[in-house]
Amino acid sequence: MKSFRPARSARVFIFEVFLVTVLALFAACDSRAQESSSKPSESSSRPNTGPADTLTAPLTGPSLALREALAAACSQSQRDFSKFLTARNAETFSTLTPGARIALMKRFVLLDEPGKPSLVTGASGRPLVRCETPGGAAEAQIGGAETADNLAFLPVEIRDATDTVGQNVMHVRMGLIRENGEWKLLSVGLVLLDLPSLAAEWDAAEIESTERAAIESLKSIADAVEAYRRKYTRLPDSLANLGPAKRGGAAGPEAAGLVDADLAAGARSGYNFRYVIASASTLGAPAKFALAGTPQTYGRTGRRSFFRDVNGGLHGADRQGAVGSEADPKVE
Repeated sequence: MKSFRPARSARVFIFEVFLVTVLALFAACDSRAQESSSKPSESSSRPNTGPADTLTAPLTGPSLALREALAAACSQSQRDFSKFLTARNAETFSTLTPGARIALMKRFVLLDEPGKPSLVTGASGRPLVRCETPGGAAEAQIGGAETADNLAFLPVEIRDATDTVGQNVMHVRMGLIRENGEWKLLSVGLVLLDLPSLAAEWDAAEIESTERAAIESLKSIADAVEAYRRKYTRLPDSLANLGPAKRGGAAGPEAAGLVDADLAAGARSGYNFRYVIASASTLGAPAKFALAGTPQTYGRTGRRSFFRDVNGGLHGADRQGAVGSEADPKVE
Protein backbone atom coordinates (compact mmCIF):
# COMPACT_ATOMS: atom_id res chain seq x y z
CA MET A 1 0.00 0.00 0.00
CA LYS A 2 1.27 3.39 -0.81
CA SER A 3 2.19 5.06 2.47
CA PHE A 4 0.76 8.43 3.37
CA ARG A 5 3.23 11.29 3.15
CA PRO A 6 2.81 13.87 5.94
CA ALA A 7 1.58 17.26 4.74
CA ARG A 8 3.80 20.26 5.17
CA SER A 9 1.74 22.25 7.63
CA ALA A 10 2.09 21.69 11.38
CA ARG A 11 -1.67 21.33 11.71
CA VAL A 12 -1.79 18.40 9.33
CA PHE A 13 1.32 16.89 10.96
CA ILE A 14 -0.29 16.91 14.43
CA PHE A 15 -3.42 15.37 13.00
CA GLU A 16 -1.30 12.66 11.38
CA VAL A 17 0.34 11.86 14.72
CA PHE A 18 -3.06 11.72 16.41
CA LEU A 19 -4.57 9.21 14.02
CA VAL A 20 -1.42 7.12 13.66
CA THR A 21 -1.37 6.81 17.46
CA VAL A 22 -5.01 5.78 17.55
CA LEU A 23 -4.65 3.23 14.79
CA ALA A 24 -1.48 1.79 16.29
CA LEU A 25 -3.20 1.42 19.65
CA PHE A 26 -6.06 -0.55 18.19
CA ALA A 27 -3.91 -2.64 15.95
CA ALA A 28 -2.43 -3.96 19.19
CA CYS A 29 -5.52 -4.31 21.39
CA ASP A 30 -8.68 -4.39 19.33
CA SER A 31 -7.93 -7.73 17.75
CA ARG A 32 -8.08 -9.24 21.25
CA ALA A 33 -11.09 -7.24 22.44
CA GLN A 34 -13.53 -7.94 19.62
CA GLU A 35 -16.01 -10.73 20.26
CA SER A 36 -16.69 -13.35 17.65
CA SER A 37 -20.31 -12.22 17.33
CA SER A 38 -19.23 -8.95 15.76
CA LYS A 39 -15.75 -9.59 14.36
CA PRO A 40 -15.54 -10.59 10.68
CA SER A 41 -14.89 -14.32 10.42
CA GLU A 42 -11.49 -15.74 9.64
CA SER A 43 -12.72 -16.85 6.23
CA SER A 44 -13.57 -13.26 5.41
CA SER A 45 -10.04 -12.02 6.18
CA ARG A 46 -9.05 -12.75 2.61
CA PRO A 47 -10.17 -10.25 -0.02
CA ASN A 48 -12.25 -11.52 -2.92
CA THR A 49 -10.09 -13.00 -5.65
CA GLY A 50 -12.80 -13.04 -8.28
CA PRO A 51 -15.19 -10.36 -9.47
CA ALA A 52 -16.76 -8.58 -6.52
CA ASP A 53 -20.45 -9.20 -5.92
CA THR A 54 -22.56 -6.13 -5.50
CA LEU A 55 -24.48 -5.89 -2.26
CA THR A 56 -27.60 -8.00 -2.51
CA ALA A 57 -29.22 -6.95 0.77
CA PRO A 58 -29.67 -3.28 1.55
CA LEU A 59 -27.74 -2.05 4.58
CA THR A 60 -29.38 0.03 7.27
CA GLY A 61 -28.44 1.88 10.42
CA PRO A 62 -24.84 2.33 11.56
CA SER A 63 -23.43 -0.18 9.05
CA LEU A 64 -24.84 1.84 6.17
CA ALA A 65 -23.60 5.12 7.64
CA LEU A 66 -20.07 3.80 8.17
CA ARG A 67 -19.95 2.31 4.69
CA GLU A 68 -21.01 5.61 3.13
CA ALA A 69 -18.55 7.56 5.29
CA LEU A 70 -15.67 5.33 4.16
CA ALA A 71 -16.76 5.71 0.54
CA ALA A 72 -16.76 9.51 0.94
CA ALA A 73 -13.30 9.36 2.53
CA CYS A 74 -12.07 7.28 -0.42
CA SER A 75 -13.24 9.82 -2.99
CA GLN A 76 -12.17 12.70 -0.69
CA SER A 77 -15.61 14.26 -1.04
CA GLN A 78 -15.62 16.85 1.72
CA ARG A 79 -19.32 17.56 1.31
CA ASP A 80 -20.35 13.90 1.57
CA PHE A 81 -17.93 13.10 4.39
CA SER A 82 -19.20 15.98 6.52
CA LYS A 83 -22.69 14.43 6.43
CA PHE A 84 -21.39 11.68 8.72
CA LEU A 85 -19.90 14.02 11.32
CA THR A 86 -21.79 15.21 14.37
CA ALA A 87 -23.11 18.75 14.13
CA ARG A 88 -20.30 20.00 16.37
CA ASN A 89 -17.60 18.24 14.38
CA ALA A 90 -19.13 19.21 11.03
CA GLU A 91 -19.04 22.88 11.99
CA THR A 92 -15.35 22.66 12.86
CA PHE A 93 -14.60 20.54 9.77
CA SER A 94 -15.96 23.33 7.56
CA THR A 95 -13.48 25.81 9.05
CA LEU A 96 -10.37 23.63 8.68
CA THR A 97 -7.93 24.31 5.90
CA PRO A 98 -8.47 22.16 2.79
CA GLY A 99 -5.26 20.29 3.57
CA ALA A 100 -6.44 19.39 7.08
CA ARG A 101 -9.84 18.21 5.81
CA ILE A 102 -8.23 15.99 3.18
CA ALA A 103 -5.70 14.65 5.71
CA LEU A 104 -8.58 13.58 7.94
CA MET A 105 -10.30 11.66 5.16
CA LYS A 106 -7.06 10.06 3.94
CA ARG A 107 -6.48 8.40 7.26
CA PHE A 108 -9.76 6.49 7.06
CA VAL A 109 -8.61 4.63 3.92
CA LEU A 110 -4.81 4.96 4.29
CA LEU A 111 -4.28 6.15 0.72
CA ASP A 112 -2.78 9.36 -0.62
CA GLU A 113 -4.88 10.04 -3.66
CA PRO A 114 -8.63 10.40 -4.14
CA GLY A 115 -10.05 7.09 -5.33
CA LYS A 116 -13.09 5.41 -6.74
CA PRO A 117 -15.04 3.48 -4.10
CA SER A 118 -16.70 0.13 -4.85
CA LEU A 119 -19.37 -1.04 -2.43
CA VAL A 120 -19.37 -4.84 -2.44
CA THR A 121 -19.64 -7.84 -0.12
CA GLY A 122 -16.80 -9.84 1.32
CA ALA A 123 -16.61 -13.62 1.32
CA SER A 124 -18.53 -13.76 4.61
CA GLY A 125 -21.29 -11.50 3.35
CA ARG A 126 -20.02 -8.51 5.30
CA PRO A 127 -20.07 -5.07 3.60
CA LEU A 128 -16.74 -4.11 2.09
CA VAL A 129 -15.53 -0.79 0.68
CA ARG A 130 -12.78 -1.10 -1.91
CA CYS A 131 -10.93 2.14 -2.72
CA GLU A 132 -9.11 2.17 -6.06
CA THR A 133 -6.54 4.91 -6.74
CA PRO A 134 -3.83 5.24 -9.41
CA GLY A 135 -1.23 4.51 -6.73
CA GLY A 136 -2.86 1.51 -5.09
CA ALA A 137 -6.00 0.08 -3.56
CA ALA A 138 -7.27 -0.59 -0.06
CA GLU A 139 -10.18 -2.56 1.33
CA ALA A 140 -12.17 -1.89 4.48
CA GLN A 141 -14.48 -4.66 5.65
CA ILE A 142 -17.12 -3.77 8.21
CA GLY A 143 -18.09 -6.25 10.91
CA GLY A 144 -21.38 -6.59 12.73
CA ALA A 145 -22.57 -3.67 14.81
CA GLU A 146 -22.91 -3.79 18.58
CA THR A 147 -25.71 -1.34 19.27
CA ALA A 148 -27.01 0.01 22.57
CA ASP A 149 -29.55 2.83 22.52
CA ASN A 150 -27.97 5.63 20.47
CA LEU A 151 -24.45 4.18 20.34
CA ALA A 152 -22.98 1.62 17.97
CA PHE A 153 -19.53 0.09 17.64
CA LEU A 154 -18.35 -1.70 14.52
CA PRO A 155 -15.07 -3.56 13.95
CA VAL A 156 -13.34 -2.69 10.69
CA GLU A 157 -10.53 -4.58 8.95
CA ILE A 158 -8.37 -2.37 6.72
CA ARG A 159 -5.86 -3.92 4.36
CA ASP A 160 -3.93 -3.37 1.17
CA ALA A 161 -6.02 -4.93 -1.58
CA THR A 162 -2.99 -6.96 -2.68
CA ASP A 163 -2.56 -8.54 0.77
CA THR A 164 -3.97 -11.99 0.06
CA VAL A 165 -2.72 -13.63 3.28
CA GLY A 166 -3.80 -11.04 5.83
CA GLN A 167 -0.22 -10.22 6.77
CA ASN A 168 -0.84 -6.54 7.51
CA VAL A 169 -4.51 -6.31 8.41
CA MET A 170 -5.33 -3.39 10.68
CA HIS A 171 -8.20 -3.84 13.12
CA VAL A 172 -9.99 -0.66 14.13
CA ARG A 173 -13.15 -0.29 16.19
CA MET A 174 -15.31 2.58 14.96
CA GLY A 175 -17.89 4.27 17.14
CA LEU A 176 -21.04 5.98 15.87
CA ILE A 177 -23.74 7.94 17.64
CA ARG A 178 -27.33 8.55 16.60
CA GLU A 179 -27.95 12.28 16.29
CA ASN A 180 -31.37 13.53 15.19
CA GLY A 181 -32.17 10.07 13.88
CA GLU A 182 -28.98 9.73 11.79
CA TRP A 183 -25.78 7.85 12.57
CA LYS A 184 -22.62 9.95 12.84
CA LEU A 185 -18.93 9.12 13.39
CA LEU A 186 -18.06 9.35 17.07
CA SER A 187 -14.73 7.66 17.74
CA VAL A 188 -11.73 5.90 16.28
CA GLY A 189 -10.69 3.27 18.74
CA LEU A 190 -10.83 4.62 22.29
CA VAL A 191 -10.32 8.23 21.18
CA LEU A 192 -13.29 10.49 20.57
CA LEU A 193 -13.32 12.28 17.23
CA ASP A 194 -13.48 15.72 18.87
CA LEU A 195 -12.53 18.11 16.08
CA PRO A 196 -13.11 21.38 18.02
CA SER A 197 -10.57 20.38 20.67
CA LEU A 198 -8.11 19.09 18.09
CA ALA A 199 -8.52 22.18 15.91
CA ALA A 200 -7.38 24.41 18.79
CA GLU A 201 -4.17 22.39 19.05
CA TRP A 202 -3.66 22.43 15.27
CA ASP A 203 -4.16 26.20 15.16
CA ALA A 204 -1.61 26.87 17.90
CA ALA A 205 0.96 24.66 16.18
CA GLU A 206 0.33 26.06 12.72
CA ILE A 207 0.42 29.75 13.61
CA GLU A 208 4.17 29.75 14.06
CA SER A 209 4.75 28.20 10.64
CA THR A 210 2.25 30.48 8.85
CA GLU A 211 3.82 33.56 10.41
CA ARG A 212 7.27 32.45 9.25
CA ALA A 213 5.83 31.84 5.80
CA ALA A 214 4.28 35.33 5.79
CA ILE A 215 7.66 36.90 6.55
CA GLU A 216 9.25 34.96 3.68
CA SER A 217 6.41 36.02 1.36
CA LEU A 218 6.97 39.69 2.21
CA LYS A 219 10.66 39.29 1.42
CA SER A 220 9.82 37.59 -1.88
CA ILE A 221 7.45 40.39 -2.84
CA ALA A 222 10.01 43.06 -1.93
CA ASP A 223 12.70 41.33 -4.01
CA ALA A 224 10.28 41.06 -6.94
CA VAL A 225 9.37 44.76 -6.72
CA GLU A 226 13.05 45.73 -6.84
CA ALA A 227 13.66 43.35 -9.76
CA TYR A 228 10.72 44.95 -11.58
CA ARG A 229 12.15 48.41 -10.90
CA ARG A 230 15.53 47.42 -12.32
CA LYS A 231 14.00 45.97 -15.47
CA TYR A 232 11.30 48.54 -16.21
CA THR A 233 12.81 51.61 -14.44
CA ARG A 234 9.69 52.17 -12.37
CA LEU A 235 7.67 50.52 -9.63
CA PRO A 236 4.80 48.21 -10.52
CA ASP A 237 1.33 49.67 -10.15
CA SER A 238 0.09 46.61 -8.25
CA LEU A 239 1.07 43.12 -7.17
CA ALA A 240 -0.71 41.79 -10.24
CA ASN A 241 2.06 43.30 -12.40
CA LEU A 242 4.51 40.93 -10.73
CA GLY A 243 2.55 37.79 -11.57
CA PRO A 244 2.91 35.25 -14.36
CA ALA A 245 1.98 36.07 -17.92
CA LYS A 246 -1.11 34.55 -19.47
CA ARG A 247 -0.65 31.17 -21.07
CA GLY A 248 1.24 31.54 -24.29
CA GLY A 249 2.09 35.17 -23.57
CA ALA A 250 5.45 36.76 -22.91
CA ALA A 251 6.45 38.44 -19.66
CA GLY A 252 6.17 42.20 -19.68
CA PRO A 253 5.37 45.20 -17.51
CA GLU A 254 1.74 44.08 -17.06
CA ALA A 255 2.75 40.57 -15.95
CA ALA A 256 6.47 40.32 -15.30
CA GLY A 257 6.52 36.71 -14.10
CA LEU A 258 8.42 37.52 -10.90
CA VAL A 259 6.06 35.86 -8.39
CA ASP A 260 3.51 33.09 -8.56
CA ALA A 261 -0.21 33.60 -9.07
CA ASP A 262 -1.01 33.42 -5.34
CA LEU A 263 1.31 36.25 -4.36
CA ALA A 264 0.24 38.26 -7.39
CA ALA A 265 -3.33 37.95 -6.09
CA GLY A 266 -2.19 39.10 -2.64
CA ALA A 267 -2.68 35.89 -0.64
CA ARG A 268 -0.68 32.87 0.44
CA SER A 269 -0.61 30.39 3.33
CA GLY A 270 -3.23 32.09 5.46
CA TYR A 271 -2.07 35.71 4.98
CA ASN A 272 -3.24 38.60 2.81
CA PHE A 273 -0.68 41.03 1.40
CA ARG A 274 -0.93 44.69 0.41
CA TYR A 275 1.43 46.81 -1.64
CA VAL A 276 1.47 50.60 -1.57
CA ILE A 277 3.66 53.11 -3.42
CA ALA A 278 4.43 55.22 -0.39
CA SER A 279 6.31 58.14 -1.88
CA ALA A 280 7.45 59.41 -5.23
CA SER A 281 9.54 62.44 -6.03
CA THR A 282 9.50 64.73 -9.05
CA LEU A 283 13.08 65.72 -8.20
CA GLY A 284 14.59 62.43 -9.27
CA ALA A 285 14.61 60.56 -5.96
CA PRO A 286 13.59 56.91 -6.32
CA ALA A 287 10.03 56.08 -5.40
CA LYS A 288 9.54 53.98 -2.30
CA PHE A 289 7.00 51.38 -1.33
CA ALA A 290 5.56 49.67 1.73
CA LEU A 291 4.16 46.15 2.19
CA ALA A 292 1.76 44.73 4.74
CA GLY A 293 0.74 41.20 5.64
CA THR A 294 -2.29 40.40 7.79
CA PRO A 295 -3.76 37.01 8.85
CA GLN A 296 -6.76 35.95 6.81
CA THR A 297 -8.42 34.55 9.94
CA TYR A 298 -7.01 36.11 13.07
CA GLY A 299 -6.16 33.53 15.72
CA ARG A 300 -6.29 30.64 13.29
CA THR A 301 -3.94 31.44 10.40
CA GLY A 302 -1.84 33.89 12.38
CA ARG A 303 -1.79 36.46 15.17
CA ARG A 304 0.86 38.95 14.18
CA SER A 305 0.47 41.55 11.44
CA PHE A 306 3.64 42.37 9.52
CA PHE A 307 4.73 45.64 7.93
CA ARG A 308 7.69 46.40 5.68
CA ASP A 309 8.45 50.11 5.86
CA VAL A 310 9.70 52.30 3.01
CA ASN A 311 13.30 51.80 4.15
CA GLY A 312 13.08 48.02 4.13
CA GLY A 313 12.64 47.49 7.86
CA LEU A 314 10.31 44.67 8.87
CA HIS A 315 7.95 45.08 11.81
CA GLY A 316 5.50 42.73 13.48
CA ALA A 317 2.93 42.88 16.26
CA ASP A 318 -0.38 41.40 17.38
CA ARG A 319 -2.83 43.88 15.91
CA GLN A 320 -5.93 41.68 16.33
CA GLY A 321 -5.93 41.25 12.55
CA ALA A 322 -5.53 44.95 11.67
CA VAL A 323 -2.77 46.32 9.41
CA GLY A 324 0.59 46.88 11.14
CA SER A 325 2.81 49.96 11.00
CA GLU A 326 6.41 51.03 11.30
CA ALA A 327 5.73 51.80 14.97
CA ASP A 328 5.52 48.07 15.67
CA PRO A 329 8.57 46.20 17.03
CA LYS A 330 11.14 45.17 14.47
CA VAL A 331 11.29 41.57 13.34
CA GLU A 332 14.81 40.19 13.03
